[in-house]
Amino acid sequence: MFVARVIGTVTATAKEPNLVSQKLLVVQDLHDAGTKKSMIAVDSVSAGVGDVVLVVMEGGSARQSIGSTEAPVNASVLGIVDHAEDY
Repeated sequence: MFVARVIGTVTATAKEPNLVSQKLLVVQDLHDAGTKKSMIAVDSVSAGVGDVVLVVMEGGSARQSIGSTEAPVNASVLGIVDHAEDY
């Protein structure tokens, strides 16, 4: 699991049947903020562009978070971060 910022959304005119009702987000790991590396994650918490979110990147957990064991999902947004402290 890692902390990321939502930097965009994905619009797809055709999707795999198990992803038809799912919102797709472009997220960037906060540790990679200075690079152009990003990934697409399925949104399970109604996050939006600019939100800091928790992302799980493990197939089984990602699929379970969206309620589908059949969806081809590798990354999923699990939560929106309201506040974080450095320690």
